[in-house]
Amino acid sequence: MKITSFSPLIVSNQADSVVQLFEELGFEKRHQQTELMETGLGDVTMKDANGNRVDVANSTMLPRDLTLIRMNVDDFDEAFAMLTARGFKQQGQTVETLSSKSAMMVSPSGFAFDLCQHIK
Repeated sequence: MKITSFSPLIVSNQADSVVQLFEELGFEKRHQQTELMETGLGDVTMKDANGNRVDVANSTMLPRDLTLIRMNVDDFDEAFAMLTARGFKQQGQTVETLSSKSAMMVSPSGFAFDLCQHIK
């Protein structure tokens, strides 16, 4: 398994205001996933001049913000098995779109990954 990118992910029911804050901090939108926008979900990848990245996702299902670590990998199934073997538990369902497959994985101590593979 190869990690292809690693960055913080903020999931919020007020994602527009989170994006605006990061724009004020010098981040620019680099990529926006629109496949899920109709369902109340959406995802924006932002980057600043120093190469720092942050992802912001919109979810109308959350009462408050949630911060995770997004870990993009080249082999979802291999990474899922490795994390599961180390005690991680899947939270919610695996989300599959035309361009990605992802799942929230929570460690025994409580931190969480958004495990994601981009489909090319």
